[in-house]
Amino acid sequence: MGVKVNDGLAGSQTMNSNQKIPLLEKISYGLGDTGSNLIYTVITTYLTFYFTDIYGIGAAAVGTLMLIARLVDMIDSPILGILIDKTNTRWGKSRPWILWSCIPFSIVSILLFMGPELSASGKMAYAYIFYIAANVLYAAVNNPLQTMLPSMTSNIQEKTVANTFRMFGGQIGGLIVNLTLLPLVAYLGAGDDRKGFFYAMIIFSLTALVLFFITFFNTRERVQGVSGNEAIPVKEGIKAIKGNLPWIGICLFGITMYTMFIMRLSAAIYYMTYYIEKPEIISTVNTIAMSSLLGILAVPFLTKKFSKKSLVITGLAINIVGQLIIFMAGSNVALIIIGTIVGSVGMGLPSGLLFVLKADTVDYGEWKSGVRAPGILMSASGVANKLGSGLGSAIPVWLLAAGGYVAKQQQTPEALRMIALSYIWLPVILGAVAILVMVFVYKWEKPHAEIVAELEARRISKN
Repeated sequence: MGVKVNDGLAGSQTMNSNQKIPLLEKISYGLGDTGSNLIYTVITTYLTFYFTDIYGIGAAAVGTLMLIARLVDMIDSPILGILIDKTNTRWGKSRPWILWSCIPFSIVSILLFMGPELSASGKMAYAYIFYIAANVLYAAVNNPLQTMLPSMTSNIQEKTVANTFRMFGGQIGGLIVNLTLLPLVAYLGAGDDRKGFFYAMIIFSLTALVLFFITFFNTRERVQGVSGNEAIPVKEGIKAIKGNLPWIGICLFGITMYTMFIMRLSAAIYYMTYYIEKPEIISTVNTIAMSSLLGILAVPFLTKKFSKKSLVITGLAINIVGQLIIFMAGSNVALIIIGTIVGSVGMGLPSGLLFVLKADTVDYGEWKSGVRAPGILMSASGVANKLGSGLGSAIPVWLLAAGGYVAKQQQTPEALRMIALSYIWLPVILGAVAILVMVFVYKWEKPHAEIVAELEARRISKN
């Protein structure tokens, strides 16, 4: 089935909505997430430590900041989803938002780490303003990458492969940060970590900006709903949510998975620095955590033989095993590395499939309601991810404060217990909860392939 697409670069052309996506486009799509993670990894992994140990903000205040900022950020996702569904340009619905948002996102991310000399209240105000702004602009750049996926092709396997390129690109961004950030901070700051973070963030943000432009220029949106590519009224778009049980399951799963993932990232630097007193292995462990790439790369091959749901559950179980190995390791660096590799490879499976599962719920919503609303569905489910990210960032520093944490000092036994709780045990519990969500909530009335076939038949009959 051909559908008419008017792209400002490619001109008016007929595209098959079920076609294979060209390799250059898949690579360019992945580079968008590389750019996102060059910035996002710094924020999620190092910002709490930057605020508490470098910029001098108290742990309890940082925890509250992290949660409030994410609660504000939860509002922008559904609004952005509505705006994407209402967008109707020659570039499509999602791509223009990458173009419009990438420059301000890069600028604000740099300013977030500028660290000006201010009073205590001034520092808090500065942190709130720029952290919230960075989160909102990150959503404006990254959410379109999510909403694009179900619009790039109707081919189920091609969507999985394209998402693998995206997740691989994101992991490469994270790998670059974890390999180079702390050495860059030390080199560029020459003893002044605040200055080092600022200069390093300039490098990462400008590099990300180039990658965002590559993504915009080299990707396409092909799939339209039965009604075409016209703007979707909010009331119509919400119909795609009603009765969409897989979407509800993905939202619950997103909360638990992101809380678990971000909590562990936020707590890692404290665990290595204070709990096992080996700060020199921070970059090594965070870099090795990028072995989740192995799980992500395996996804397109495994989905040919196993269901996406079973792969997600298996990956979470493997991740729990990795966490338990780290617990048994104590301060044994070799065992910590082994546990990190095992857990990260396992986490690569749900990480590589989460956004594919989200995209699948767009098809389910259209099949159930007759309305295709990728903006609302993908962005509204992003609210769950934002809530999880907020909790994952806030809980560790709240626990630190409750344990009497004092930056750059010998920590109390209670503070050390809180660090271990954040890095080891809460992620284990949340991993188990995520498995239960996938088993008991994420359910379909019929196989996804049958639903896609019915939708294609509807589009043919409509045309």
